[in-house]
Amino acid sequence: MMHILISPNAFKHGLNAEAAAIAIEEGLRRSKANVTTECFPVADGGDGTGTLIIKKCKGTLLDAAVHDALGRPINAVFGLIDNGTTAVIEMADASGIRLLKPEELNPLRSNSFGTGEMIRKALDQGVKKMIIGMGGSATVDGGTGILRALGIRFLGADGKEVSVLPEDLGKLVRVDLSALDQRILKCEVIVLCDVDNMLLGDQGAAAVFGPQKGASPEQVKKLDQALHKLSALALHHTGRDMATIKYGGTAGGAAAGLYAFLNARLVNGIDHFLSLTDFNSALERADLVITGEGSIDEQTLQGKGPFGVAYHAKLKGLPVVAFAGKVPLEPNVNLQAYFDVLMPIGNQPQDLATALASTADNLARTAETLGNMLVLMQEKRC
Repeated sequence: MMHILISPNAFKHGLNAEAAAIAIEEGLRRSKANVTTECFPVADGGDGTGTLIIKKCKGTLLDAAVHDALGRPINAVFGLIDNGTTAVIEMADASGIRLLKPEELNPLRSNSFGTGEMIRKALDQGVKKMIIGMGGSATVDGGTGILRALGIRFLGADGKEVSVLPEDLGKLVRVDLSALDQRILKCEVIVLCDVDNMLLGDQGAAAVFGPQKGASPEQVKKLDQALHKLSALALHHTGRDMATIKYGGTAGGAAAGLYAFLNARLVNGIDHFLSLTDFNSALERADLVITGEGSIDEQTLQGKGPFGVAYHAKLKGLPVVAFAGKVPLEPNVNLQAYFDVLMPIGNQPQDLATALASTADNLARTAETLGNMLVLMQEKRC
């Protein structure tokens, strides 16, 4: 009997990874295929990564009263794993774009202070290690909000703190590290990154992610200039270059800020997730792997969740099928090296909102089709 490992990433704006796995499993059960299944949803540092890690590692959740990206009080949660020695923090739970209405998006005035508050509360629990998933943030502040919550002061020419982050970073002339919470320097900080962009320039945090978070072309230019100023001062004060570190553009440059000022280690999110959750043990039991996310294209190969799944599956010689809302129209040899079959899940012309709302149904139907195709292939062999 064939055993199928179901390991999708989230389908952005449509379905989280757990729900996507369940929908695929349901479709296989509706098919004529006589198979066993295991759901192992994955995450690559994007929104939802922390939740999956905490569940997979059988962690505990703690409530945290913090502030959202616009400074409003909210309730968030973070997790403890490894017998309480490791905190798992989801930036999107405090500083996430999903917490704001479309008309509230303003990356010049949105900051990551609330995530810093969660870090501080985790330190109060005596943790020795932190894993921070940074996907889904509403901010392009270079992590200055987080750093301010931990005691770092960003000063203008008058010696006073600049008042609005990141809008006023252009006025920055000095960084005061004297009040930094020293507990964080004794803690191993790992940042899970779902993109590999650098901090600055045409492919940097402001240019690529600013418009997604509501920035106009003029605001993108201002944000990039602010990050340039922050980067120069960080190099002066810490000797660490925010501008050249891979993954530094993650979460509007927050990854680079934590690298420079907190000695954080920036890692590929999916690789760390799969290692932490012992994905290879699940692969040992599998005959076929199904993965997927909203769109699969060349960018997927830059370290997205489905690529991580497929890469590890191919190391074990396993076939990989990927489901996606959008796949390339033309054959792509680079994708074919990892995905044996790419299956689009749409079945008729739809506007985007309708397609997103139909994600679960479309995944189940596509999985049912795949199951029935497997039966035909088995019958042909016999």
